[in-house]
Amino acid sequence: MFDGREPIYHQIAEAIRGEVLSGALEEEDQVMSTTQYATTYRINPATAAKAFAQLVDEGVLYKRRGVGMFVAPGAADRLRAERRKAFFTERLDPVIREARLLGLSTEDLTDYLTTHAGSVPAATDTSEEGR
Repeated sequence: MFDGREPIYHQIAEAIRGEVLSGALEEEDQVMSTTQYATTYRINPATAAKAFAQLVDEGVLYKRRGVGMFVAPGAADRLRAERRKAFFTERLDPVIREARLLGLSTEDLTDYLTTHAGSVPAATDTSEEGR
């Protein structure tokens, strides 16, 4: 599962973010404990704990003392908003710059999007590599 270039704790955090975005994990769902994660994926419990701490800091998860970690209310909406913003600045802006270099107009881009957007399959992989 963890074979990317990113540190394992980043990969764990991204996998959980993806599950929240896809609806596989919903608000108030309990997530695996750090011990369960460590046992299941044969990783150091501190690595899993670091990922969970990052997600708590981001407001994706919260801890119920003595019970475990849960998906925070509004987590999917927050993640979606962050990713939408990043989509425009990190992905679309470079495409627009390249289009200008190639002499493509806004109308060319709009026509292409209108014609082809419905024929491109939706992504199911929300990891860094699959986005």
